[in-house]
This record gives sequence, structure tokens and C-alpha cells, in this order.
Amino acid sequence: MTNWRIIITVLFCVLIGSVSVEAQSKKQQELEAKRQQIIEEIKQINSLLFKTRGEKKSVLNQVEDLDQRIRATENLIRVTNQQANLLTREINDNLRKIESLRDELKTLKEDYAAMIRKSYRSKSQQSRVMFLLSSDDFLQAYKRLQYMKQYAKHRKAQGDRIKEKTEQLQLLNTGLLEQKKQKQLLIDENKRTRVTLAKEKKDQEALIASLRKDEGKFASQIRTKQKEADAIDRQIDAIIRAAIAESNKSSETKVTKGTVETFALTAEAKALAANFSNNKGKLPWPVEKGVVIRRYGNQRHPQLPNVTTFSSGVEIATEKSTNARAVFDGVVFQIQKTRQGTKAVYIRHGSYISVYYNMDKVTVKTGDKVKTKQAIGTIFTNGLSGKTVLKFLIYQNSTRMNPADWVYRM
Repeated sequence: MTNWRIIITVLFCVLIGSVSVEAQSKKQQELEAKRQQIIEEIKQINSLLFKTRGEKKSVLNQVEDLDQRIRATENLIRVTNQQANLLTREINDNLRKIESLRDELKTLKEDYAAMIRKSYRSKSQQSRVMFLLSSDDFLQAYKRLQYMKQYAKHRKAQGDRIKEKTEQLQLLNTGLLEQKKQKQLLIDENKRTRVTLAKEKKDQEALIASLRKDEGKFASQIRTKQKEADAIDRQIDAIIRAAIAESNKSSETKVTKGTVETFALTAEAKALAANFSNNKGKLPWPVEKGVVIRRYGNQRHPQLPNVTTFSSGVEIATEKSTNARAVFDGVVFQIQKTRQGTKAVYIRHGSYISVYYNMDKVTVKTGDKVKTKQAIGTIFTNGLSGKTVLKFLIYQNSTRMNPADWVYRM
């Protein structure tokens, strides 16, 4: 009975251990995927924001671009540290398991040795045949035969368990060496990344010192840009309100006094809106490759703490001649020509609207039905900065939404 309790306890420990290893392994895979994603983001930042050394950028743009890379690099260091710490825990778990297996193996071998010695003594005193022949009756002989078979089976099982535990121990030792190697690689990578980060922070400090000399001038430049952005936002809001009013005018919905702020939906439009809503957090990016350089909402300038800006959408830097693409099935209801000479495409998805601002050549027209990921035109490249930036917005009726809540991994 005692042996069975030991076996059950060992099996329970192995089961709990395997569940723990699986959970840690899954967490390690998630962290590695995140690390690779950040590495890819840094590559894109380097490619899109630092592609030409000879490019003439304002000090403000240089600081903002460098800040993007520094934040991504700090994020990479943080995730790599998490991986190394998780590996440390896994290594310590494996060390405990190895110690436990060694103790278990030692006990198994001692039991097996005792069994062999007992078997040898029994063999020297009388043969198995004599042991059977000396039985009082057939039933006793049968029981003795069964005992001998069970004893031989038990011996074989003990031998198999010793072999199995030995193999487990070898696997754990091999895995431990691999984990230690992975951890060292991560530590070495982090050291190199920290050296790069220190250099970039030093470069940034020099630029910030230059910024602070003329803080008033740069703050004024940012506020001027914000006023221009606010004017663009008012235009977009007006176009969307006009579209809602126009849509409701042709419907059977009674329009009350004031501006109607929500679309009157047909059954088809309701289904499309519901489908769009169900895909929250899963929509594709409006560009195939890109990096967010400005996020939604109020943001305090990292180097000019007295300056706060607001973004009604996200700004995504991408490669020259890149196509913008529809994030969901819908209908193009407006193509706006902006004061800057660029264009904006408005796509309706039931009661939702996606806006693609700063377009160069548009390949769709008003009334066109578009599909998810369908190209709708190329994004404008600024001749002075050399940057290709798409401003992307999402509305529910006339209410602005944060695109990062809707687009996958934004």
C-alpha cells in the first residue's frame, strides 16, 4: 500500500510540474512573439524615420523621431528582462525537479538492488521447480506460480521505471543547458541594447538642450500645427454630420429640430454595423506596413511639458508610394480635396465610418463598394520631410473613436 501511495504522489507531482512547465512555456512563447514584434517595430522606425542621414529635419522632428525609437528600445529591454526572469524561474524549477528525480532514482535503484539480492538468495536455497513441487496441493502450487510471475513482472516494472526516470533526468539536464544558453543570449542582447539606448539618450539630450534654448519658438510651432489639425478635424466632423443629415433626409425617419447625429439604418446597414462592431480589436491595419508615430487623444510633449496636443486619430508612417487600404467592407461616401492639396477618403460601414486622410492618388470613387484590405489609393509623401504619413480616424456616427481599440495590435 505504501508503494502505491509513493507512486501516486510522484505521478501527481509530475502532472502538476508538467502543467506548470506548459504554462511557463506558453508565457515564454508570448513574450518571444512580443519581443520579435518590437524588434520589427524598431526596424520600421529606422527604415521610415531614419532612412536618409542627409535628410534635413527640424530639431523638433529629430527629437520626436528619436523619442519614438527610444520608447521602442526601452520596451524591448523591458520585455527581454521579463523573458530572462521567466527563464530564471524555469531554470530553478528544473533544478528542483532534477534533485527530486535523482533522489527518486536513488530509491528505485536501492529497492531494485534489494530485490535482486533477495531473488539470488531464494535461487541459491532452492530452485523454482522445487519451490513449486514442494507445494501441498495444486492450488498452492498455482498460487506460488502466480506469485513468481508477479514478482518477475514487478522486477521488470522497477527496471522500466529506472530507465524512464533516467531518460527524464537526461532530458531535464539537456533542457537546463539550453535554457541557460537562451538566458545568456538574452542578457548579452540586453547589454548591447542598453549601450545603444545610452548613446541615443545622449544624442537626444543634445537636441533637447537646443530645443530649450528656443522653447518659446518651438512651442509656438507646435501650437500652430495643432490649430491646423483642429481646423482639419472640424472639416471632417462637418462632412460626417452632413452625410448623416443627407442619409436621414432620404429615409422614413422623422428628423427633429437640430442636426441629427446618428444614421437611420436599413436592415443591411444594421447588419454591417453589427459585423464591424463584432470585429473590434481585429480590424486590419490601413497600411500593409507601418508604425504609429502619433496616438489618439491628448498628449503632453515629452520634452516641452507645458505643451499639450490632441490627435483625433492615429498617424502612421509608412514607405513611399504605399497604398492605403480599407479596414472593413463598406461604401465610399465622400472623397474630400483638402486645402493642402491632398485628399481624404471616407468609407461608411453601417453606422461606423473610417477616414483615410493625406492621400495622394485615389483609386476609388464615391458610391463604390469596397472590401476589407482593398487598396483605395496611394498616401502622400511630404517633399520637405520625406515622410509618408497616413492620418487614420474611426467614427461611430458623429462620435470619434480610438482606432487603437479597433485595429489588431495597434
